[in-house]
Amino acid sequence: MDEFNYLNTPQKAVLEAYLKRFSSLQDYLGAKVFRGLLDMAGISYRKMSEVLTLIEKEEIVSLDRWIEFRNIRNELEHDYPDELEEALRDLQYCVDSFDYMEEVVLKVFEFARRYDESISLP
Repeated sequence: MDEFNYLNTPQKAVLEAYLKRFSSLQDYLGAKVFRGLLDMAGISYRKMSEVLTLIEKEEIVSLDRWIEFRNIRNELEHDYPDELEEALRDLQYCVDSFDYMEEVVLKVFEFARRYDESISLP
């Protein structure tokens, strides 16, 4: 926590931007991309819980980990300045989860490529 207090404004802005992008990516994957993958594969679903269960079955994401991401994202949306310590723990979690999130994105591309070979991997 002391390290955060020594950061200058631009450094704090970078961390804030990272959190917003992490949350946006998590939202976009859950709301749009996962459904699109299932549609592409002809896999039917009705509810978001089914989408996540099917995406886990395809080994794109761990349901437990995804729910944890969602909870952290929700906490970050409601953190207030007097809860700085908790916000910093959430930030550390997001930073530590970068590799996993990158792995999820790569799995999304690999899955989509099975149904459309014109999709190139990043």
